[in-house]
Amino acid sequence: MKTSQKVSEEDSRALGKKRRSLRGKSLLVFVLLLSAILGFALLLAYTIRTCGLEPCNAEECLVLLAKLLAARNASTDPCEDFFSYSCRKWEANHTLGMSMQSVTVFDELLEENQLILKRLLEQQFGGRGSAKEKAIRFYHSCMDTRQIEAQGGQPLKALIKLVGGWSITGHWKPTDFNQTLQTLMGKYNTFPFFKAYVGPSASDPSINIIQIDHPQFEMPPESNYKEISSYSKVVRMYLLYLMELGSLLGGHQNVTMTDISLTLSFISYLQKEVTPLQERQKRRMLFHYTTIRELQEQAPAIDWLSSLQAAFHPVQLNASQPIAVHDMDYLKGMSRLIGEWQNRRQVSQIYMILCLVGNLSPALDSQFQDARQKLMDQLHGKSELGTAMAERWRKCLSETSIFFEPVLGEMIVQEIFPQKAKELAKKIFYEVREALYSQLDQVEWMDKQTRQEARDKVNSLQLEIGYPENILQTAKVDHEYQDLEIHANAFFHNVVACLKFLRKNFSLKLLYPQPHHNQWEVVPWSVHSYYSMRRHAVVFPAGMFRIPFFHTKFPSAVNFGAMGVFMAHELLHTFYEYVLPENCPGCNSEMLLQGIDCLVRQYESYSLQGLHINGTFTLLENAADTGGLAIAYKVSTIQIYLLFMSVEC
Repeated sequence: MKTSQKVSEEDSRALGKKRRSLRGKSLLVFVLLLSAILGFALLLAYTIRTCGLEPCNAEECLVLLAKLLAARNASTDPCEDFFSYSCRKWEANHTLGMSMQSVTVFDELLEENQLILKRLLEQQFGGRGSAKEKAIRFYHSCMDTRQIEAQGGQPLKALIKLVGGWSITGHWKPTDFNQTLQTLMGKYNTFPFFKAYVGPSASDPSINIIQIDHPQFEMPPESNYKEISSYSKVVRMYLLYLMELGSLLGGHQNVTMTDISLTLSFISYLQKEVTPLQERQKRRMLFHYTTIRELQEQAPAIDWLSSLQAAFHPVQLNASQPIAVHDMDYLKGMSRLIGEWQNRRQVSQIYMILCLVGNLSPALDSQFQDARQKLMDQLHGKSELGTAMAERWRKCLSETSIFFEPVLGEMIVQEIFPQKAKELAKKIFYEVREALYSQLDQVEWMDKQTRQEARDKVNSLQLEIGYPENILQTAKVDHEYQDLEIHANAFFHNVVACLKFLRKNFSLKLLYPQPHHNQWEVVPWSVHSYYSMRRHAVVFPAGMFRIPFFHTKFPSAVNFGAMGVFMAHELLHTFYEYVLPENCPGCNSEMLLQGIDCLVRQYESYSLQGLHINGTFTLLENAADTGGLAIAYKVSTIQIYLLFMSVEC
């Protein structure tokens, strides 16, 4: 399902770029991580053997040891090739789902977390009328494939009829353009021409404001392709896919071909009006503050006040309502195109209903899912990912998490992240932070004032571990979901109800902004930490604090060798600005540039499957990886030293 954007565009782009960079270097990070853990484990084993310490016989320690031993290749001499010795058997021994090969330990851990949620949703029961009961009922309605298959496309056909019909399916009546748009936005969370959401203001993150940007087009734009022939193939793939959707909904092929071909042309023209992100940044087009009245003058084809009022009901808006626009040039061009195409076979109406179909068809039977999967296979090539993701429980878990994230978050943190784990995690973070402070004294390219500024910046950092606190406020969550009705054996209608609920929930943020510490960009069962530049906060979700990265019964050196690396990595991201000499007037630029050049050359000497890393492009992540490992190693060796000091050898 498509949802409104939850975070600012700046942070979304930064987070997406960071995740892609992490994914691209995941093997390297995993090698460093496993090597660190194995090295600490071997050192601890030596300590135990020579000093007479009692080994860690807790089940969790034995599980970790088994994982480490299963990943190593004992036939390799560690002094000759430590990577092969410690990690070579990982790929052969780890798979996800039915046949998908695991890329890293992160994938395996996320899979385990999702299986825990699956078990909880299938075994637990919530109090009558509670948000938990509704989440469980929604999941079970999604898993009821017999009922979903029996209904086929009928629920969507009936809904299309309610909004005026669709010429592709043969039964339609001319409808008012703006009235249809308002219905789709307000009732079905569908935004064909622009994306409207509530997000924090760039000037004051404590204030939420309506923000408007171009929509998320499903079909890639022509600008993504160097050759027109490649783009033509993609357009034809989408044409065949959309024709199949029309056919499944009762459309006739000759009508469908003509209407959808025209609609794809219209979409292509809309895409060409989008201003590239780099140009928008250069021209300072992001967060252009205006009002609904001024927007009406700039893009008159849309009845902006009525449309936004429908989208953000029950919040009352007026023409003076402040809004932030991220691509005014697109909105002007979009308005012009709507006027030009208004009388061409009702293309705009066909396009709007097509967006509704695209938004809701995932809630229909397997014929619609198969058509979608076929398109993905054609665009990206067949892969085992499709087979694994085709498992019904994965889809249903994903759908449930979209609408019931706080409920699922509470369920899993109660299962995997007790309070003592959270307290230990905080302790580890603060010790890592102290190690970072001491490392700053050894940074030769920083002057005294810059070091103090760096310390102050780290000291003011917000630490968020495990989960947003609001998910444990059960009564408040239940109140939030009290008007949402979820029925057994009615998955499609449950999705429609949830879309309307989600839209209302986002709208109310205009009146009642959530505290910053409750606005996470990842779910609690995620395995990805991050640094939010906008909020100056580091976030470590509960899903990370599990074997092999962390356990309350692990020796301290092991916890620091794994979670300590992640924590130090995110801490170092707070120093982004210092890496650029122009942002650090008190720094020794020559020494800083020498260090940067050294790190770039180091990473460019690495290759993965014959592909070399672009050390300049990945500089910030590489610096955080390398520095984070060094800081965590320092804290870990201190823990081992304390262990030595506590015994007689």
